[in-house]
Amino acid sequence: MTNLRKHLLASTLALAGMSAGAFAQDRNIVIAVSIPAATHGWTGGVVYHAMQAERQIEEAFPNVDIVISTSQSAAAQASALEDLSATRDLSALVILPFTSEELTGPVENVRDTGAFITVVDRGLSDDSIQDLYVAGDNIAVGANTAGWLVEQLDGEGQIVVLRGIPTVIDDERIQGFTEVINESGIEILDIQYANWNQDEAFTLMQDYLAKYPHIDAVWANDDDMLLGVLEAIEQSGRSEIRYALGGNGMREVIEMVMAENPMTPISTPYPPSMIATAMYMTVAQFTGQAPMRGSFLLDAPLITPQNAEQFYFPDSPF
Repeated sequence: MTNLRKHLLASTLALAGMSAGAFAQDRNIVIAVSIPAATHGWTGGVVYHAMQAERQIEEAFPNVDIVISTSQSAAAQASALEDLSATRDLSALVILPFTSEELTGPVENVRDTGAFITVVDRGLSDDSIQDLYVAGDNIAVGANTAGWLVEQLDGEGQIVVLRGIPTVIDDERIQGFTEVINESGIEILDIQYANWNQDEAFTLMQDYLAKYPHIDAVWANDDDMLLGVLEAIEQSGRSEIRYALGGNGMREVIEMVMAENPMTPISTPYPPSMIATAMYMTVAQFTGQAPMRGSFLLDAPLITPQNAEQFYFPDSPF
């Protein structure tokens, strides 16, 4: 178990106000975890961290049963929730919804059975349904990256930006980034969608390189896209681009930071391990005198060579 995971599990025990050995054995606690299937890098990381947390929680708390369900679509996730609610006496549901609107009704139905509801990352259309909300700070992801870039470029230069898909998450990242950049003398030459896709980012970066004879830096607001950007820059042979930055904390990008890669020397976390954090916090709701309610945004500190090990999961698919 990594030091970070030990810390998270220890924090859960501390929040619960008891040791694992002191956990009451008077009832079974069934916690369903509903998440998207591993259809791309980040959701692959979500599945990985959920399974790791399941093992650690069940080892620490023998009366807690974690039931993980993965779904390929919003409709499949809604159907899975119906099945889980019908076949299990759920104490709680931890869900990372495929979409907000389509999953709001199904989650409300689970809530109506008396289950505690923890929502992760993508919120529901009606946030009154949830008891606990855990997500990354997308505005900080953009703002902290931009602040570092402004400092390194001395507040001047020309940059291009790749954004993801039209979602609140993407909007917030762009908002945080552009608000900081716009207070400097840095010019954003272009900003277009690449749909959080490595191949599309490669093609878009090729277009940027053909269109703009001088680019000082690139920000792709997701690490899958960053890999496509780096490939396009390498193939172009362009040497004036000082920085190509991403976000989310992909394993390969953290390795670049740890190696002090001059083009990608920092990143910002939007870790798929937030599902594990949400699971630990939900367990604390049932294992002691520590009610877990409210909204919790995870920090988005800069990942640097000095702290990168804290964000590095070598066995994770992301």
